[in-house]
Amino acid sequence: MTTTETHEIAAAAAGGDATAEQLAEVLAWFDRYDERVAASDLNGMADLAAFPINEVTDDADGYGIASACDRERYLAQMREVVGANSAELTMHSTRHPIFLSPALCFVVTDASFELGGRTQQMRYGDLLVRTAEGWRFQTMVAGGWHEQM
Repeated sequence: MTTTETHEIAAAAAGGDATAEQLAEVLAWFDRYDERVAASDLNGMADLAAFPINEVTDDADGYGIASACDRERYLAQMREVVGANSAELTMHSTRHPIFLSPALCFVVTDASFELGGRTQQMRYGDLLVRTAEGWRFQTMVAGGWHEQM
């Protein structure tokens, strides 16, 4: 998988108290996560989570739903999502980190995925929490993923 990150961050969106170092830490976390996705390293991806994680999406009727997800379920979902085609997948993304506090950062990502000549646009969000082991994702928010939950 080829990943191109665009780190365009508006000062207001980053949070008034966010330092350049905090922004760099969060963006570096996404670089590590994306490297694991590109390598189809599902366990490495899961190692960057604070389980149980929350998954939030909408259902086929247009209602919001949320569910807790353990490591095993996450790995099963990622096997389907990342799959065998990851080598042919190209992703371009722009991250918009919003610090709620020095230990909580909600990151909105605008992404496009290219596979087999088709491009799909997507916007999703991740809540990262700072732990003693570093940043971990705790909540994933994206529309249209109810079938994976």
